[in-house]
Amino acid sequence: MSNPNNRHVLKRDDGWAVVAPDAKRASAVTDTQKEAISRAKTIVGNAGGGEVSIHGTDGQIRAADTVKPGNDPRNIKG
Repeated sequence: MSNPNNRHVLKRDDGWAVVAPDAKRASAVTDTQKEAISRAKTIVGNAGGGEVSIHGTDGQIRAADTVKPGNDPRNIKG
């Protein structure tokens, strides 16, 4: 079972989509891949962290980024 916080950035006819695993609808659709990657990282970070898989125009995964949880109320290190 995959992490429900994970997202894939995929090329579509109407732009670049941010899609959750097994989702029927995109979380976001943007004009550029760069915007979609940024949006995906924000979504994953706010959801508690996970993986962003970036697909090329051929549909193959070309990169993957691990995103740490965002909005951590404890900003203290150590």
